[in-house]
Order: sequence, then structure tokens, then C-alpha cells
Amino acid sequence: MNFGFSDEHDAIRDTLARMLSDHATLAVAHDCLEAADGFDSATWTALADGGWLGLAISENYGGAAMGAIELAIVAEEFGRSLAAIPFGPVLGLAIPAIQDLGTQSQRENLLPRIAEGRMIVTAALAEDGGSAPERVSAKVLQDRLSGRKSPVSFASDASFAIVAALDEGGTARLYLADLSDPSVSISALDAIDRTRPTSEIVFHDTPVELLPGSDPAAIRTLLDGAAVLAAFEQIGLAERALFLTRDYACERQAFGRQIGSFQAVKHRLADMFAKIELARSNAFFGAWALASGDERLSEAAAVARLAALDAVQFTTEESVQLHGGIGFTWAADPHLFLRRGWQLKAELGLADLWRERLLCNLADGQRAAN
Repeated sequence: MNFGFSDEHDAIRDTLARMLSDHATLAVAHDCLEAADGFDSATWTALADGGWLGLAISENYGGAAMGAIELAIVAEEFGRSLAAIPFGPVLGLAIPAIQDLGTQSQRENLLPRIAEGRMIVTAALAEDGGSAPERVSAKVLQDRLSGRKSPVSFASDASFAIVAALDEGGTARLYLADLSDPSVSISALDAIDRTRPTSEIVFHDTPVELLPGSDPAAIRTLLDGAAVLAAFEQIGLAERALFLTRDYACERQAFGRQIGSFQAVKHRLADMFAKIELARSNAFFGAWALASGDERLSEAAAVARLAALDAVQFTTEESVQLHGGIGFTWAADPHLFLRRGWQLKAELGLADLWRERLLCNLADGQRAAN
């Protein structure tokens, strides 16, 4: 495995970082948190104009046809910026679902409009916090969907949703649902991070289109890829929270000296750094497995997910603590990172679900070896 980045990769990172520094600032994140709809449409439009939304879309549909490594770089920068945009639901789930599992007509109709920023397609896989195929209870009978999906990110801003539901034979499949249909009810949820608005969607006999390439194995692979990208997003935000805290510790004075000079503070910063680097190593393995189609993707994705969850929770909580009294205030920045970390934790399922999945993968590998 070669975990080094090419000059092209470095150029992608630097270009996106500069663009986000102009649009997705922490001041914008504060504004989105206080707004009725936390979606940063200005940044989303700028990303579309720069070609970032079509990064992994085939050139036949107006994209750049880049792969998992490039998406991982982009995910980390989005996490670092705390951009209030639907990166995970759209680029991590909807685009690969349509491109890899959809029909030619679905690809031609949806992918160019997503790349141009004219349409948002979200993913409605979760039911009560679990996204795995075996947890699906929504059903499709005669191309009509009934069921409840929650939480669904950016549902109020989306035109369509990729929905996991059971077909008439009881097999989990993916379907395309038009969210403007009158049979669809969307109710906003009180998210911990309002810069990533979430909703509950109820489908009442809603007409849907099947993504014919979908089945339980395909859904699991889709979730694995999304988990790898989410890990990079979490690493980006955790690293920025660490640097924010380090800078504060170098400025804040107590007892006549910088608090960063105290050994206890140094140790806590070092622990934050160590957890982030461990998560980064596991995320790199996941990105390589995703890019190469390695059979260990499921295992790598679960490890990347768990390590990133641990790193972002520890780092953001320590950041609030080390900022002292100001760290708990609304006007300060640390709570932005804490909120985003918790929201990303909820979107693809909690640690227990991924720990169970990892153990199942390891057990299957042990049985195969015997």
C-alpha cells in the first residue's frame, strides 16, 4: 500500500481549502446554526460552479470521474471547514447509488443536475438510527412505498431521496422517491447540529422507481464507502478542533504563564493528537480498500468508522474542557465541533452497530480460515 499523495492530490486539497476558507468560515457556521434552515446554499453553489459536486461522477454525465482517494481528501477538507452542506448524503451515498446501481435513465436524469448544483438527492436509509439492510421495515408493493425513515439529513432541501425498503419478496432494495409527491410527509427534527438539518420522512403509498442493481450486499457496500468518507470528514473536524485548542492554550494566561506550558494540558493535547493519527491510519486503509475494491472493505470501513468516532468525540469534548468557561458559551467555537461530531455519529449509526459489524466480519474470516 502506498499512502503517499501525488502532486495532483495535493493540488486538489490546496485548491479546495482556499475555496472553503473564503466561503465556509466559522462565522458562517455560527450564522447557519442560528438560521431556520442550516443549509449553506451559497457554499453549495460555489462548489457546483467549481466542479466539486461532480468529482466522482462519470464524465458522460458532466463529472470529473475521480475516485475514492480524491473523495477522501475532499471529505477531510469539508470536515475541517465545518461546511453546512450535504456532502455525505449526496456525494457519499446518493451519487454512488445512482451511478453504480441505477438505470441509464436515472443516471442521465439525475447525475448532471446534481453535478451542476441544480438538484439535491439525499439518502433515506436509516430507521431509528440503524441503516443496515436487516433493519429495514419500509415496504414496496406494486411500486408503491410505505414506511417511515429517520433521521434523514437535508430532506427539506432535497428533490429526491434514495430509500431503502423491502420488496415484495422481503429483500432490502434501494428505490428512488420524489419528495415533492403529495404522499410524502417531511417533519423537521430537533438536531443537535442545526447546520446539518435532519427530518423524519413518512411515505404513504408513494410511487417509486427501483434501482435494479441494489440488494442487501450492495447496500452494505454503499454504507461501507460512506463510512470511510465520513471517517475522513470526522478526522478533518477533529484536527481543526485540536489546532484551535492548541492555539488557545498558547494564548491563554494563568498563574503568570501560558496554560499550554502546563504538563497536564500538554498531555491532553498529545492524547488528542494520538487518537486523530490512529484514526487517520485506519481511514487510509479504508480509502485504499474502497479505491481498490479489496475484499476487506467491510472490515476496513468498520475499523475506520470506530476509530474516527472515538477520535472526534474525545477531541471535541477535550476542546470544550480546555477552553475553560468560554468553551461552554454560544459565541465561542468549540461547541460547533462538538455538535458536528455528534451529528456525524448519528447519521450512519452508532458505534455499537459498527462494532457488531466488525465482530461479524472477523468471525466470518476466522470460519473461512478454518
